[in-house]
Amino acid sequence: MCGIVGYIGKKPVVPVLLDGLKRLEYRGYDSAGIAVVSDGGNLHIRRCQGKLRNLEETIRLQPVDGMYGIGHTRWATHGRPTEENAHPHRDCKGDIVVVHNGIIENYLTLKQKLQDEGHRFITETDTEVVAHLVEKYHAAGDGLAGYQVLPLEEAVRRAVGELTGVFALAILSTRDPNKIVAVRQGPPAIIGLGQDEYFVASDIPAVLYHTRDVFFLADGEMAVLTPEGVRLMDFAGNAVQRELQHITWDPIQAEKGGFKHFMSKEIFEQPRAVR
Repeated sequence: MCGIVGYIGKKPVVPVLLDGLKRLEYRGYDSAGIAVVSDGGNLHIRRCQGKLRNLEETIRLQPVDGMYGIGHTRWATHGRPTEENAHPHRDCKGDIVVVHNGIIENYLTLKQKLQDEGHRFITETDTEVVAHLVEKYHAAGDGLAGYQVLPLEEAVRRAVGELTGVFALAILSTRDPNKIVAVRQGPPAIIGLGQDEYFVASDIPAVLYHTRDVFFLADGEMAVLTPEGVRLMDFAGNAVQRELQHITWDPIQAEKGGFKHFMSKEIFEQPRAVR
């Protein structure tokens, strides 16, 4: 199972992402990467094959900084475990990035359709399809008011309507800055609320050292994270109200999710991830 971490707030984002990914290492992975938007609005991606220490070394040699971004540890399903196939994945223009846990069952059909429309793919993954679908809907087209860009959450909502499978997603776009959109349809997605900072993660340990207040997204729901707060909605665009939950577990208990062993936790989670 892949690991997802996202952060938007006032702290330097890279240490938060790397710390969160380290706390998800128990899930297993063969590559890792982060995408960070700098204060100047530029998107920077760092990816590597192998362990997080390899990613840390890549970042040491090619530093990046910013106040929001997303990170990922990948366990290869579609596509070999290579740097090219490591997340995050981009659209044609390089403005939209996606990290993903799960399987897009109809990705080959969608990929062919998008290629016929002129989209260019560079990886073997099912995840890249999501980036191009969001790109397609993010640009609403030309009108009397000139070039229009749909809000990222609306583009994501339209894109997930075409997906078949199970997926948790975190997506950002430099065309609609200071925003992360998270999606759940199957694999867990947790939204953490701190003091003027907000998180998305695959599991509680990734956020527990920053906040104990979380929302658990349900299937068919999305969250929009901005510096001002979090909005929840369903795939139809309707606002969702959810009770905030306060986590009382200590970090070790949280990593095991109440189970005695990590293996027991993973076995329990697998049916939810593949149903």
